[in-house]
Amino acid sequence: MDTQQLYVTYKPLLFSIAYRMLGTVADAEDLVQDTFLSIGQWNPQRIHNEKALLCKILTNRCIDFLRSAKKKREVYVGPWLPEPILFQGAALDPEERIIQQDQMSIALLTLLEKLSPVERAIFILREVLDFSYDEIAEITGKEPANCRKIFSRLKQKLTPEMPDMQMDYEQQKVLFETFLKAVETEDSATLLKLLSPDVILYSDGGGKVRAALRPIVTSKNVIAFLLGVAKKAPPTVRMELANINGEWGVIVYRGEQVYSVNTMHLKEGKIAALYLILNPDKLSFHF
Repeated sequence: MDTQQLYVTYKPLLFSIAYRMLGTVADAEDLVQDTFLSIGQWNPQRIHNEKALLCKILTNRCIDFLRSAKKKREVYVGPWLPEPILFQGAALDPEERIIQQDQMSIALLTLLEKLSPVERAIFILREVLDFSYDEIAEITGKEPANCRKIFSRLKQKLTPEMPDMQMDYEQQKVLFETFLKAVETEDSATLLKLLSPDVILYSDGGGKVRAALRPIVTSKNVIAFLLGVAKKAPPTVRMELANINGEWGVIVYRGEQVYSVNTMHLKEGKIAALYLILNPDKLSFHF
């Protein structure tokens, strides 16, 4: 199989791995391109499994990238949140379809930030992409039994914090619409019903725009923050529901310019976390 055919066949899969590993679109695209360039230097006679080799090269590049990016994220101004992807109806790129069908939400990507790069790779390959332990072992250089043990431990650790999958797409939409109306009308009583008592709001401005530098905790404080922002909003602000990473989210516009992209973590039918992405660098690729 020539390099062009490999690119057409495997780019969607590789992008889906890289984006989930890194949480940034441009970096994911760069590492995918580097992976295809590097495999062109291999002797075709020595390649017995193109998919396994491509995934191994890419995953190792992602692990190296995350290790080098750790210090940058530690000194990042305010909470660091993943870069969102907007899905626009049926006209999706192949890699977007993979992300959408696997429901890789901002909430879950944020949760994965707690893992080491190798743990993150094992979890994504098994939980999201359903790779076998033999395949994961080949990619990560670990024994299959070790990969199984690591995944089992991660699954046990992360399950209590995983986004709620019990609400279907339409139920999520109704909840979002109710939430938006409550914010717009300053209906604190409805917001109190929608939010978990220990809800957390994360606001990522990256030091580029004004945002909360620390997570805001409890429904009382989150409601005060949301209503305070709503009161100060200029008349040109409008909010639209959109498909963000395969789930409902909100795009906030100031005039015709995207100001923020907001998503939620739902748990037991309530909003357990809010993610406000305002850093303009994270809104320039897909919005």
